[in-house]
Amino acid sequence: MNSVGRVGVVAGLAGLAALALSSTAACSGTPSTADPRLDGDQRAPFRLGGVEHLTKVAQLTGHDSMNHTGAVEVAGQDLGSMFDADGRTWFVFGDTFGQREAGLTGGGGTEWRSNTMAWTTDSNPADGITFGGYVTDDTGWAKELIPGKKVDNDEMTIIPTYGFAANGAMYLAYMSVRHWGDPGEWETNYAGLAKSTDHGQNWTTLDSPRWDGNSNFVQVSVTNVDGTLYFWGVTHGRFGGVALMRVAEADVEHQNAYEYFTGVRDSKPTWGKDPAAAAQIVDGTVGELSVMWSEYLDRWIMTATDGSGAGSTIREGISPWGPWGDPKPLVTQEELPGVYSPYLHPRYVANGGRTIYFSISQWGPYNVFWYRADLVKQPSAK
Repeated sequence: MNSVGRVGVVAGLAGLAALALSSTAACSGTPSTADPRLDGDQRAPFRLGGVEHLTKVAQLTGHDSMNHTGAVEVAGQDLGSMFDADGRTWFVFGDTFGQREAGLTGGGGTEWRSNTMAWTTDSNPADGITFGGYVTDDTGWAKELIPGKKVDNDEMTIIPTYGFAANGAMYLAYMSVRHWGDPGEWETNYAGLAKSTDHGQNWTTLDSPRWDGNSNFVQVSVTNVDGTLYFWGVTHGRFGGVALMRVAEADVEHQNAYEYFTGVRDSKPTWGKDPAAAAQIVDGTVGELSVMWSEYLDRWIMTATDGSGAGSTIREGISPWGPWGDPKPLVTQEELPGVYSPYLHPRYVANGGRTIYFSISQWGPYNVFWYRADLVKQPSAK
């Protein structure tokens, strides 16, 4: 997906209720509150003061990268969200091009594939991540996993927004993009799931579940907490806030099993069945997001693209539904022009979780880089 330059019509989030407290009730399937990830004190002060010691570690993709991805006909690609399955960590990429003219800015080139995926068993993030390989086709090229029509104003491309493992299978959450428009805006047909049961080699798009292209669950970040999958979602583009849904891992393919966070009542989260009634847990201009639990802070952290053009941000949350703190700068446009899509993975931390490593895309060279930063606690939290 583009950074500073992808596009579409910004559809409003009409129909999303701020807090539909009266029409929903706390669900009987609520996970045990013994888990601190689900039972934070809603009145507790925030701990994250910001980040320091931001450092570029390596370039992960492209001809000049540490992985020399030209060997699988990858000259440029973006995104790079991560998930674990089959004893490996998988990096999921968006639009991928095999040949690009020198100096080309942004997505473009020949040998276009809408999405590709690499894997690694590298558990040491300090010097970058060495890929073990890509999912490849019969020619040895990085394989397009979910084919898009590549027809503008119909289906321009298929972009995977996150991956996860469930019930012994691999899943990719994806969005069907109708049209790229002005910077940070694009139109989507719908969002859905694709499934692989052969270690990522072949993928089937599922008829269900699916979400409308104007919903708040077009782009997601997914985490499994004790058998329940939590999906933090944003709409198409980067000009809306974040909502939350969940589903039991066993029911991930059943649309009617999904529940949408609608608010807090008597200090407990309430859930409903209507995605249009999902509450906004984070306001603002949030794009490509990534959420994980921080052992260092004992809080959730969320990284995202800031649709206002400031760069990428990080914030903390007391529970999956919040409250969530104000965004702090992670990587600014001054530090990395054309920066977008910062993605976390709980495996890639150091110093007790204080140091976080993350993938991030740069629009100019249109490739994925590996960065690190140290979390800074508020003085009162030390």
